[in-house]
Amino acid sequence: MTDLKQKAYDAIDEIATDLDKISKDIWENPEENFEEVKAHANITAFLEEKGFQVERNYITKTGFRSTFGENSDGPHIVVICEYDALPLIGHACGHNLIAEVGLASGIGIRAALGNSEKPLGKLTILGTPAEEGGGGKIDMIKAGVFKDVDIAMMAHPSPFNLAAFHSLAIEQVTVKYHGQSAHASAFPWNGVNALDAAVLCYQNVSCLRQQFKPTWRVHGVIKNGGSKPNIIPDLTELEFYARTPTKSELTVLMEKVDKCFESAAAATGCTVEISWSGRPYYDMKNNKTMSDLYYKNGTQLGIDFDKHGVAHFDGNAPTGSTDMGNVSYETPSIHPMFYIGTDAVNHTKGFTAASGDQVAQKYTIAVAKAIAATAIDILQDPKLLARIKEEYRNGK
Repeated sequence: MTDLKQKAYDAIDEIATDLDKISKDIWENPEENFEEVKAHANITAFLEEKGFQVERNYITKTGFRSTFGENSDGPHIVVICEYDALPLIGHACGHNLIAEVGLASGIGIRAALGNSEKPLGKLTILGTPAEEGGGGKIDMIKAGVFKDVDIAMMAHPSPFNLAAFHSLAIEQVTVKYHGQSAHASAFPWNGVNALDAAVLCYQNVSCLRQQFKPTWRVHGVIKNGGSKPNIIPDLTELEFYARTPTKSELTVLMEKVDKCFESAAAATGCTVEISWSGRPYYDMKNNKTMSDLYYKNGTQLGIDFDKHGVAHFDGNAPTGSTDMGNVSYETPSIHPMFYIGTDAVNHTKGFTAASGDQVAQKYTIAVAKAIAATAIDILQDPKLLARIKEEYRNGK
């Protein structure tokens, strides 16, 4: 086993310069949801140069899939790449490094499979676009991509190391109020004020927060509040995100905030359109055996889960949401977070700079090796896979 892991580590080290270059190319050319055309072209060309067969434009315009081996011989392991950026601030969530981890770990796993004395299983490197609100993995789930997958893994950069990251379930909603415009000074009684409805809506949600569970989150903005002060607005629009620790709680929270939206319309005489996206992200169900394996391998590779752990966040890991949560409802999964040499937090300009800094490379390579080593443990030990699947069944 140790020999196969070393084969994987050597294969990753041999292409470290190439991995750095492709990460930088993605970082320097940020592309948003489902528009990751350059990243898609660069990654798929990179894989083909390294001898992989690649399915371009897989399921979505900027998705891809590359496979190696046969899962009739053992487990089918998927490592996932993300590569979309945020509006205005680029790769402030470090998805260029997620892509690098997926590519590096995939190449390491392939080296182990190729050097094994017997067939061990199947590898897929899967490119999933549009994590930042677009839900590219949801499209792949609906297309049945994960039906024959035994385990799925990816890793996400952050200001800390954490083997088991619990993300929140999330759903997005757009709320539009329709009123009646009028001159705000001459004939205000002829108007039905959609801005009043929007303000009441926002305040209703704020008042409801006292009755929220401590782990629930709702945050929103007024996207359209009208055009001029002397025109009573006949249309306003808000956008909210609702988050809970589990997808079952999310349904409860959605029902509560729906009443906030509806009551604001009733109070002002407006009509309301409530449009939930219908593409919720689920909470992340981290498989304990897989997380423990990742922690063990990461520690052996020098990943410091104490010094660069969550202690400087008062021991509580900040959390967001990811469509990897949906994948974890389909197959046993992990989504560890990894330190990249900065205290800047995700979705800030500081983290954008850090994700493109050379300092991040040594951390990213170590994490890729830990992901590959975890896969090799599972490929070589059927009892581990059986335990992983039993935990998944019991947890679901």
